[in-house]
Amino acid sequence: MAITTADIHAAADQITASGQQPTLAALRAALGGGSFTTISEAMKSWKAAQQAAAAPLREAAPAAVIERMSELAAEVWGVAIGMANDRLASEREALESTRQEMEQAQQEAAELADQLAADLDAARAQIEQQAQTLEQARQQAVQLAAAQEAAHTAQAALREAQKRSDGLSALLEQERAATAAAQAKAEQAIAQAARLEGMLEAFKAGR
Repeated sequence: MAITTADIHAAADQITASGQQPTLAALRAALGGGSFTTISEAMKSWKAAQQAAAAPLREAAPAAVIERMSELAAEVWGVAIGMANDRLASEREALESTRQEMEQAQQEAAELADQLAADLDAARAQIEQQAQTLEQARQQAVQLAAAQEAAHTAQAALREAQKRSDGLSALLEQERAATAAAQAKAEQAIAQAARLEGMLEAFKAGR
């Protein structure tokens, strides 16, 4: 059975009553088929009918109504102007307050930036000072290591000299002992020579 324009209008009324938009796809689904072209053409007349039904009645107002409406319009306009001025003044005050708050925030931000910059400079100076101190400590450590190495070398040389001194002392003792022994032998020889000389003199005198 062919779908008629009335069917399409009825489906559109049902979809609109349910709170939905009567789109071509929704209408085709509600009708169970049909050509989009046919549905589209039928919807043109449906929309025209809807607009005609919604169009308000237009009739010229009486002069007294127009005059009273003018007066009311002037009063309403005055009230609206006053409200607008009040609102404008309020918005200006709020804008000025916001501007002052922004300026205050900018000033505080600038002060904070200056403080951070000063802290950063101080931190950099402290880091440089610590770096110099570390470099001095490193140099002192190098010097200390060199001094310790020199001390170890000096201790080794001292031990070697001590060994040599001990060896020389032993040799000296040996020389002293040999000298003492030689001196004792010499003294014995002198004494023996003296005795022999005395015996010789005695022998000569006895002849």
